[in-house]
Amino acid sequence: MVANLLVSTRKGLFEFERGSDGWAVCDTHFLGDNVTLALHDPRDGSDYAALNHGHFGVKLHRRDKGGAWQEIATPEYPEKPAASSEVNPMSQQEREWKLSLVWALETGGANEPGVIWCGTLPGALFKSSDRGDSWQIVESLWNHELRQGWFGGGADEPGVHSVCVDPRDSAHVTVAVSCGGVWRTRDGGDNWELCAQGMRAEYMPPDEAYDQNTQDPHHMELCPGAPDNFWVQHHNGIFRSVDDSATWTEIEEAGPSVFGFGVAVHPRDPDTAWFVPGVNDQKRHAVAGQVVVTRTRDGGKSFDVLRDGLPQSNAYDLALRHALDIDSSGDVLAFGSTTGNLWLSENQGDAWSTLANHLPPIYAVRFRE
Repeated sequence: MVANLLVSTRKGLFEFERGSDGWAVCDTHFLGDNVTLALHDPRDGSDYAALNHGHFGVKLHRRDKGGAWQEIATPEYPEKPAASSEVNPMSQQEREWKLSLVWALETGGANEPGVIWCGTLPGALFKSSDRGDSWQIVESLWNHELRQGWFGGGADEPGVHSVCVDPRDSAHVTVAVSCGGVWRTRDGGDNWELCAQGMRAEYMPPDEAYDQNTQDPHHMELCPGAPDNFWVQHHNGIFRSVDDSATWTEIEEAGPSVFGFGVAVHPRDPDTAWFVPGVNDQKRHAVAGQVVVTRTRDGGKSFDVLRDGLPQSNAYDLALRHALDIDSSGDVLAFGSTTGNLWLSENQGDAWSTLANHLPPIYAVRFRE
């Protein structure tokens, strides 16, 4: 059973705990500050939190097991060459090499204590080998010639928001970029290959719809028990890979909508995944004012639309890409919305209970086990 739930919001980090009377807030952190992401590291019991102070910049904090929060280093981009004329291919505006958002935090493998991966906006990947005390940009991806073709989706700039480390091999890492497709390294980041074959971007001209480098995966997860299996909630659909991201198959029907941001995958059953659908594209709210979760148990051939305990009238919640999570048992799920609602299910989504209705806008939900 899970121990805690970390909920990152526009006005603080809220920690929920399951007690004899059910789930409730047991602690709050950074109250009033914009917490965009949190991470628990089960290897040493530490926690990480990313804060965005707007004009005052992005900050990272770490809490050692049993300790207090301390500020740690923040990823820094290399100095931009004076002669550089790098521009965003969509806006044609010059790109700034300056951190605006920590969009992904993931631990390295069990055999590499202290390694943390960090995806950022604008699109870069950083790695720390000392628990965030220092960061190094992954130059092989940053300097890749195809990065020049990346562009922003909802944001003006592209961003690295999903990092999946293969539990069988810590050097095997797969990342998703919005908009820049899916990338894979097998040597710890020295070399990268673009792996978005089969993904389709309906926002591109028809003859460019299958361009791998312009795909917009909203979120990507692998199945820890069968790590050749990936699921992606894409900008215009759901995609699945069963061959280690080499090829992708589009899921065209999934309940009220195939648009959304988050995806959760059962930790041992690669055919089972959950999504929180919404209205595509500019509207971005629950379909027909009804909050639902969709679930497939057969690899996307069919979907259940799960409603029990969720609001079914005049509800226009949106769940962001990191706002849906599943625990290691595969039974407990939680998701939050930009309206400040938080729901939890302890039976794989068959029924949901409300944990909170009045939180600040929720950016991320993460189980802490």
